Amino acid sequence: MSLRKLINNKTMAALAVLFTAFASTSAFAREAAAAATAKPVDMGPIYKSTLFYVLLFLLLCLFIAIVGKAIKVYELTRESEGKPEGINWNMINGVLFAIFLVVGLYGVYWEYTVHGNMILPEAASEHGKKIDQMFNITLIITTIVFIATHIVLFAFAYFYKSTGKRKAYYYPHNNALERIWTIVPALVLTVLVLMGFLTWRSIFYKIEDPNKKPLSIEVTSSQFTWDVRYPGADGVVGKKNYKLITSINGLGIDFTDKNTWDDQVVDEIVLPVNKPVRFILTSKDVLHSFYMPHFRVQLNTVPGMTSYFEFTPTITSEEMKAKTNDPSFKYLLLCAKICGTNHYNMQKPVRVVTEKEYEEWVVKQGTYLTNDLRKAFKLPVLAEPAAKPATADTTAKDTTANKSKLALKK
Repeated sequence: MSLRKLINNKTMAALAVLFTAFASTSAFAREAAAAATAKPVDMGPIYKSTLFYVLLFLLLCLFIAIVGKAIKVYELTRESEGKPEGINWNMINGVLFAIFLVVGLYGVYWEYTVHGNMILPEAASEHGKKIDQMFNITLIITTIVFIATHIVLFAFAYFYKSTGKRKAYYYPHNNALERIWTIVPALVLTVLVLMGFLTWRSIFYKIEDPNKKPLSIEVTSSQFTWDVRYPGADGVVGKKNYKLITSINGLGIDFTDKNTWDDQVVDEIVLPVNKPVRFILTSKDVLHSFYMPHFRVQLNTVPGMTSYFEFTPTITSEEMKAKTNDPSFKYLLLCAKICGTNHYNMQKPVRVVTEKEYEEWVVKQGTYLTNDLRKAFKLPVLAEPAAKPATADTTAKDTTANKSKLALKK
């Protein structure tokens, strides 16, 4: 290769490098200019971000570590100089326990006064009052034990902190104390268990009053909805079979059972006040949980298994609106079992009304058995009532008839 060609190649390579560098610099300059002129993104207040609190926590840890190291250097310096211990850590530890005791007791008081009313809403069923009574008794007993044991625990840590002037007393066993803290909790727990058993039994094992039969309502859970079926005029919820589920018969209703023909489907659950209600619970797919907090009702719905829950609502929706001072208040049926991505949205409105309002509402609800289902299952198709055109003659006849009825009433 000649010298001239070698020089030309090196020159071209150098020019290529310079051109590339210039192009990159120009592109970087353009990007920087565009970023400078772009509208800044509003990230909101910095204290509302998670990163802010993470950095704040790390800063606090760093501060504590620096203070700890400084104290350690101070103690080592005094030790090397032959001086006595500068900080009485036993005293500091005892005082911290005393402070934590006071702060902790105030925290218990604050929780009861602030969050106490948020634990459970007001019970709106007969058995709900019994459950609340059990809950309150359990809460009172456990709170007394909690406060007493923590006062003893933290007080002992303060009063019996090490002073270097006394030795710990070895106290291996005491039969009397063993009997007390074994027998007393056993008796208390026995009473609580018996109360729970008797309350549970009163809910699920009722002697049915023939003059006050419960209203049966079937609720079928599926991802992510509740299907509600009322018994219709015959008062009996008809049979169903999962093998009969189709695109038009989503619940698998067995129409060979004539009790199903007048069953009704509804968009909301409406209950008559002070009347017993018996829910028949099933599930189409996975495990769900039938939960109505105001009525103290919670029972799992299990695929392939039928469960029952009976209760009596005692407060109407309108009365509860007045009690809570909330015009938009409504009872809700919720799912208390995490059943999938839309579990949070699995809700159904519940309305408690007077018996008269219930009777007026229930007659307006449509039946599950539609004409499409009748055709599919080869059942008689009902003729839809045709609307009569209004004429002058019919209007005059209706007016005359109404006047006659008014005259008869008078």
